[in-house]
Amino acid sequence: MAFVGTEKNLNTNDSSQPYLIPFILVTSLFFLWGLANILNSALIAHFQPVFEIKRAQALLVESAFYFGYFTIAIPAGLFMEKYSYKKGILFGLLLYAGGALLFIPAAQTITFGFFLIALYIIASGLAFLETAANPYVTILGKKESSVQRLNFSQSFNGLALVVGPWLAGQFIFAGNEGTLETMEQKQQAANAVIFPYSLIAVVVLVVAGLFFLIKMPEPTKGGKLKFDKTIFKNSHLRNAVLAQLFYVGAQAGIWGITINYITTILPGTTNEMASKKYMAVGTSLFVIGRFFGTWLMTFIKNHKLLTFYGACASALCLIGVFSGGVIAVYSILSINFFMSIMFPTIFALGVKDLGTQTKLGSSLIIMAIVGGALVPPLMGIIADNVGIQQSMFLPFLCFLTVIYFGWKGYEIKSHSS
Repeated sequence: MAFVGTEKNLNTNDSSQPYLIPFILVTSLFFLWGLANILNSALIAHFQPVFEIKRAQALLVESAFYFGYFTIAIPAGLFMEKYSYKKGILFGLLLYAGGALLFIPAAQTITFGFFLIALYIIASGLAFLETAANPYVTILGKKESSVQRLNFSQSFNGLALVVGPWLAGQFIFAGNEGTLETMEQKQQAANAVIFPYSLIAVVVLVVAGLFFLIKMPEPTKGGKLKFDKTIFKNSHLRNAVLAQLFYVGAQAGIWGITINYITTILPGTTNEMASKKYMAVGTSLFVIGRFFGTWLMTFIKNHKLLTFYGACASALCLIGVFSGGVIAVYSILSINFFMSIMFPTIFALGVKDLGTQTKLGSSLIIMAIVGGALVPPLMGIIADNVGIQQSMFLPFLCFLTVIYFGWKGYEIKSHSS
């Protein structure tokens, strides 16, 4: 399977090709991995009293999750190369559901390490889904509108970012806050994650059933996914990998620490309130920013918009460091609006014009998601030892790489084979 040289085969403007339903199904996957991503922020806040751990250790939730992406991105591409796009999607969904179901024994045994293993398995499944879905969406139509099309599909994971905080407030935090002094209280709090993750597993299995039953067109067979060091001669790809690594690190760190940030800056605010009231505002801004950004790209060049969004996100991080009260809180929440277009825009610009190396390039950019495993624990260390506001200086630095990529790093320079 190859995602290169197939634009005329996978043209959504060709009414004779039944690609609308597959496009809808693939786009639905964006909701599923968005839900898994945003629920990590609730787990981080929830696990601290359950396991009596500091923020830095709780943020290992993000490390386990994003390390799954890093280790599975290339194997996922190889799996789909050997078998098929459809089988890769199905296998990814089964891993996702299996990891979610492992929350049951993890909760019953109150074992933090067991939860980390479950999250790693979930993320491994998501690596299959994202490795397939992101490049697939970019070629389902005209080449010139690939960035807009990917932003459109990514907009649907924004819906999950609204559902996630409500789900966490309704089932995970409700009745399970405050000091957990007895094992009975800790067991009850640990068990609170069972219902939402079991529900997720059921939904994922239903989606897998639909993929199994519905005929899916396969991209045209072509060049194989194999490592070729010449791909690094593409400076725009190298820059995209770095920009994606630091962007995802910033996003994971901000999402992972937001609930703690709010409850610290606004005394008296519970985790449930922080999730349902404030976190929901931030994720809603993310959704609005994605749709608004997609529209803006109809008359503003995508790399220029990326630069502007990166600059705004950096500035808001600094406000979150140096201000206080609701100004600081809403500054951090507002970063979501400007993060909204970063992942799909960096991705699409990074794989542009890679030809037969598109598949390898997309896998490398997906692997860069490992930034989400590296930055959050560092933010946790700063938050525990210096101050939670000061931890926001780290994503400020990360966004500088996004600014550079949108300003100069995206440029495609000629190279010799």
